[in-house]
Amino acid sequence: MKLVCGYGVYRPIQNCTSMSIGHSDAASILPSKEHVEYKELDLEIEFGGPEARNKLERKLVRKLDLHMSILVLIYILNYIDRINVSSVRSELTTDLHLEGQQYPTLLSIFHVGYIIMQVPSNMFLNYNGKPSFYLPACMVLWGIISALTGITTSFVGALLTRFFLGFVEAAFYPGAVFFISKWYKRTEIGFRLSILYCGNIISNAFGALIASGVLANMNNDLGKAAWRWLFYIEGALTVSVAIMAVFILPDFPTNTKWLSDDERRLALERMAEDAGVGDQSETEHGSRGHGFYLAITDWKVWWFSLLCASQVVSMSFIVYFPTLTATLGYNPTVTLLLVAPPFVFATIVAFAMTRHSDRTQERFYHMSASNIVAMIGFIISMCTMNTAARYLSLFLVVQTYAGAMLLVAWISASFPRPPSKRAVCFALISALQQLGSISGSYVWPLNWGPTYRYSYAICLAASCTAIIMSWIFRQHLKTLNRKLEEEEQQKGIKEKGFRYLL
Repeated sequence: MKLVCGYGVYRPIQNCTSMSIGHSDAASILPSKEHVEYKELDLEIEFGGPEARNKLERKLVRKLDLHMSILVLIYILNYIDRINVSSVRSELTTDLHLEGQQYPTLLSIFHVGYIIMQVPSNMFLNYNGKPSFYLPACMVLWGIISALTGITTSFVGALLTRFFLGFVEAAFYPGAVFFISKWYKRTEIGFRLSILYCGNIISNAFGALIASGVLANMNNDLGKAAWRWLFYIEGALTVSVAIMAVFILPDFPTNTKWLSDDERRLALERMAEDAGVGDQSETEHGSRGHGFYLAITDWKVWWFSLLCASQVVSMSFIVYFPTLTATLGYNPTVTLLLVAPPFVFATIVAFAMTRHSDRTQERFYHMSASNIVAMIGFIISMCTMNTAARYLSLFLVVQTYAGAMLLVAWISASFPRPPSKRAVCFALISALQQLGSISGSYVWPLNWGPTYRYSYAICLAASCTAIIMSWIFRQHLKTLNRKLEEEEQQKGIKEKGFRYLL
């Protein structure tokens, strides 16, 4: 029996053909008996034994972490460029003469562009295989567009820049999540995604601090309003970091130039072992659009999209956070400074919770716990106008980021193979959840303030919906796991193979 299959991965030929994409969810990722029997032999042949392999793997992961760390900085700038309009709501409304629903429309139009571009962008990224160039190129474009917001003089001009900003920014987040999933195992990806998502959370704090400094000190510099300088500065910073990212980011395991041959083989073997089947050569069949077909015909993708949309609606307060801190009654500078502490707290909580979720390999209960704490915060805000109590409630509601981060990690474990399908799943779910962002933009009208009881009630209902839908999804995955176990028993496989995380 020949033991060579794919790029440098030693495995029985039978295993290469047994993983048909046409099989059920359970069968398509079930390892063959031959794969299990030769697993130990593979280690000896490929890497000189388990000890040598573990040493090489630690080195590879450290190298990856070092290069991937710039994604956190990119995400911080990505989100700052997205939410800076919330820090200048008053100035923007006055200078551009916004009326009625025009301001929330500026927020929602961003997500329209975001929805349109995410799926084709991820499909192109999977086909192109050069994230080290593609993601920074998109970053340069959105930095320029963000800076151009500073020269707008009307609602229509701001509307156009916001639309195209969303259109170009759409490439980064689903692309980064898919990118990470090409390198890290299920036991590793939750931690890495939590670090990435922490960039999202902390960007709210950084964005508010930068805005408070610019708005307080740069008004009428060179005859320009301070809010315009905010867009110029943040856009220029984005472009600068994008240029550096070209030289730092890796590509995919098959084409990253700075990997040694052993590291490349190990990177591919790690992903093959993680799902009991290879990531590319053993799972990709059909045309380039086959992954798109597999994604849109999987009901779990649509269910998860609605689940994520509910979670996003429950977090719609994020883009209005300076408005909510303004209800505490302080001046504009202090109002922006008060934005930072809750997000620092949320970063710590989210990091700790996702780390624990990874160690225990559990998702649902961790996510639900975060949502329940947020629901307590919503109820407090609905029941009182006491300054201390309402500020405390902001700490409680904003830690729901932890639940959102776990949802992202759950996607990777729930749609493992083939990579073309996984790329579309990430993008499609991320795109459809923006429907929650669009509707959430209109949840916080000024005439519902300063109590915003109706707004908090909507967030409370959305959190309940997210918990219920997550529980139903978990029950389905438990059923699939039972099928995987039964098929292993029927095939005489003693070693436990792939299981969905619950």
